[in-house]
Amino acid sequence: MPSPFDRIDAAIARLTAALDALEGAQAQRFEAEAARIDYEEELAIMRDDRNQLAQELDTALAAAGGLEKARDEVLRRLAAAGAEVRAALGESEGR
Repeated sequence: MPSPFDRIDAAIARLTAALDALEGAQAQRFEAEAARIDYEEELAIMRDDRNQLAQELDTALAAAGGLEKARDEVLRRLAAAGAEVRAALGESEGR
């Protein structure tokens, strides 16, 4: 029959094992929480980058729209000038 001291030693061993397991679980939880925080920070950085890129894209698209309007105006003026030159040449050849 085990002595009371043997039972106490066994209980202490089980308690020590349970405390070790608890400490291990706590350490894993802290690591998981730290990783989650890292992921959240990374996600926030990526969202900020996305917002900045979206703003830059909007600016670039607006600039491209302005360039297209300017190009259309230049083409219209060139066509008008070409028509005037052709008309002037046609009048001078007709004389």
